[in-house]
Amino acid sequence: MAQRYRTAQVAAESGYSVQQVRDLERLGVIPPAVRAANGYREFTGEHLLALRAYRALATAVGPVVARESLREVRVSPLADAAARVSELHVGLAKERHDALAALSALRAIQAEAPLEVGEEDSMSITQLAGALGVRSSTLRFWEQEGLVVPERVTSQAARRYPPAAIREARITAALRAAGYRIPEVRRAIEAVREHAGLDDLADALHDRLTAIAQRTLSLLTAGTAITHLITPNAPQGHLCCVERSEGGLGGSGGALLQ
Repeated sequence: MAQRYRTAQVAAESGYSVQQVRDLERLGVIPPAVRAANGYREFTGEHLLALRAYRALATAVGPVVARESLREVRVSPLADAAARVSELHVGLAKERHDALAALSALRAIQAEAPLEVGEEDSMSITQLAGALGVRSSTLRFWEQEGLVVPERVTSQAARRYPPAAIREARITAALRAAGYRIPEVRRAIEAVREHAGLDDLADALHDRLTAIAQRTLSLLTAGTAITHLITPNAPQGHLCCVERSEGGLGGSGGALLQ
């Protein structure tokens, strides 16, 4: 930690630009630099650790959460700092759980044999909302967004959901539970309507699970650096860091604020 670095040196060592290092210092993500007698900034190994922690953390949870979390853990008591890192792991574990649940739901829908259906197989909005565990207003919102298309009973102008609409609602519910946004769900529903298959959706969920696994590894890398930041006397061992091409900053200082 005793070695001193100029701004350009710590930028080269960390893989960031000089402006990015200054921005991260200004935002409190890394500790303030000390000033040499000539007024130049000087950085230490602690700053390098913080920069490596931020890079891995941004890959794991995104730059906004990474900035907030690193600012917090640097100044918090040990128990609070450790709890904050643990919360990030819990969040990723929940994302994985939700993606697995969505994949299971899609597989179940996919495995259902096509049946000859009649009017008695349709559901009212109340019945479908209850079956999916959502509010009726949610189904109406999905209809407005073009995700689910119910039929109208002319005599009462009431919504009726035939099997095709029920299937779309189930797919929508599964993808929303997995964290998919409305535009993503819309594209998925349109693909299902066009191809009448769920293979592409299942592949996308497998890709999401792989991405979550990679983010989890980045979070472990960040945790190693954070451990040495909050417990400076811990054995150093081998500190891994992610490749310089990863992280939440990109190639210019402006990307930091996106």
